[in-house]
Amino acid sequence: MSDLGVFLRGMLMGAADVVPGVSGGTMALITGIYHTLLRSISSIDIHAARLVLRGQLREAWGHINGRFLAVLVAGIGVSIISLAQLILWTMAHHPLPLWSFFFGLIAASALVLQRQVGGYNLASFALSFLAAVFAASFVFWVPADIAAAPWMFFGAGFVAICAMILPGVSGSLLLLLIGMYQPVLGALKQLEFVSIALFMLGAAAGITSFSRVLTYLLEHKRRSTVAVLTGFLWGSLAMVWPWRESEGDPVSPWSYTAGEPNILLCLCCAALGIALVTLLQSRWGHEHGLS
Repeated sequence: MSDLGVFLRGMLMGAADVVPGVSGGTMALITGIYHTLLRSISSIDIHAARLVLRGQLREAWGHINGRFLAVLVAGIGVSIISLAQLILWTMAHHPLPLWSFFFGLIAASALVLQRQVGGYNLASFALSFLAAVFAASFVFWVPADIAAAPWMFFGAGFVAICAMILPGVSGSLLLLLIGMYQPVLGALKQLEFVSIALFMLGAAAGITSFSRVLTYLLEHKRRSTVAVLTGFLWGSLAMVWPWRESEGDPVSPWSYTAGEPNILLCLCCAALGIALVTLLQSRWGHEHGLS
């Protein structure tokens, strides 16, 4: 896998993470690097730390697949810095086409992943259905309003990073639902170093532990795990449904009263999302997928 390919995948992940309700894990999945990403993160372990302490930096770098992670993170960072304002502006001024694009992208991704289940049985179907219901239920949750204690920043980092590496689950959305979105943003704006450090520690603990769990499940319980991930993707379509009332409840485009439904434009944008997934799958999807 070339560095350019990894960098572009990182840019796609970063662009997705900017949008509340869309997960960078979805981009990792449809571009074929999901399992590689999980294995690389889970390799940041005690053995890697021992290599560093012994001064064997090159061996430690190779052990954690450091080149892959560094290039991917660079792509994510460049994307967030360069595309964040454009995506946020589009979300504010042209939300229907943007959400339609992501709807098509996620729907096509769910179909691609569903083919990797390898045939549904009763157990895998039930797991996929329950995961879809759980992900779809987020649209009806009411964001919490809490006074954030210092320890909550650790928990927020843990929860957010775990959600970010799950396809179809948005870390920023979960922060919003548990009432920690504004406190975390406030800590970043006010440079509250203790809160930021606790959040980063929670994120580090979450990503290293949860990636190991997912890696184990993909290697030993593959059908059930892929069925659950597929369910998350199908359920997340409720969160990116374009047409909503002012209070956020999804409605049909013919019942949309907040403006012009722009059905034809939205269908074109959804088709563009489907085409992008098809292109990504044909180019990258079989390099390092979930196998």
